[in-house]
Amino acid sequence: MSEGSRAPLWPWLHEPLQAALQQLSGHHAVLLHGPQGVGQFEFALALARSWLCEAQPVGSAFHVACGQCASCRLIEAGSHPDLQVILPEALQASLGWVSSGSDEGSDKAAEKAEGKSKKLSQEIKVDAIRAVVQFSQHTASRGRAKVVLIHPAERMNLIASNTLLKTLEEPPGQVRFVLSGATLDQLLPTIRSRCQAWRLPMPDAVPAAQWLQAQTEGMSLDDAKVLLAAAGGQPLTARDRQQLGLDARYWPQLPQALMQGAATALNQWPLPLVVETLQKLCHDLACAAQGAAPRYFPASSLPAAPDLGLLTTWAQELGKVARHAEHPWNQNLKIETLLLQARAIMRPRPARAALR
Repeated sequence: MSEGSRAPLWPWLHEPLQAALQQLSGHHAVLLHGPQGVGQFEFALALARSWLCEAQPVGSAFHVACGQCASCRLIEAGSHPDLQVILPEALQASLGWVSSGSDEGSDKAAEKAEGKSKKLSQEIKVDAIRAVVQFSQHTASRGRAKVVLIHPAERMNLIASNTLLKTLEEPPGQVRFVLSGATLDQLLPTIRSRCQAWRLPMPDAVPAAQWLQAQTEGMSLDDAKVLLAAAGGQPLTARDRQQLGLDARYWPQLPQALMQGAATALNQWPLPLVVETLQKLCHDLACAAQGAAPRYFPASSLPAAPDLGLLTTWAQELGKVARHAEHPWNQNLKIETLLLQARAIMRPRPARAALR
């Protein structure tokens, strides 16, 4: 099934999990949605673990998994026969669910031996969902229930989504589904209508910043708050961005550095992170142009906002680049082009002379 299946439940998810178990007990399919950077996959797995926990009698109200029973230990080992986790290939390693013992694993080993590398898929394909349908039709091995976890659900291609529909509408036996995703509008309406939606809330800023501070030796709480704001309040995203080189002391200086053509540190960042950063700056400048509070940067760090129409055009251009940010083009040249574009948009413009 998988190996390395440990998925911690972050402290800000404990109360939402208890609430979800109380309110979702009567539904066979749950659509969990919310920002990825707060631990969405870990929450979905904790929900599945609680549904399968054998420390509570069959038919009783669901509670948070005990972590000690045979079922919980099997999930921890990644070998529970009644749990199927479906992820895109590109996410399996980072989320700790790497398939093993399959033909695909043999193919990868052969490719490695030949000096080849296969680009991992970002999609959930129809073969994986056909396996879900087959899995759901079998009797639960441990006599309790069967659980299917699909994450991110919006990565299912159209054929895969349509294949899942019939099983979602008429699930056999005791199978339960948890579909986890960030963007509901990318899912088929027919899939959304067959699930009970549950929104994962954003964590409170103070405990999230305290957790983030504890992840890095020597980080101050103020620096943690800056990184958390830079990540839109998502603690796991903030941690990942810091590991990629985002410096809390540099972040407030970035708008002025970009305007002056001195943001050389961005040349060392991955292109997707550069694009994301410029999108956040564009967003905050647009907020400032309309008298609203910025979300990602301190208000005092922002220059005078350019014309709103200019910012709208910039946002559209950045959106186009973001869709292809993983393309193997010349990254240094692309980043340099983006920085020049940002400087041109942000530079002060002389006021028009008054009409005589």
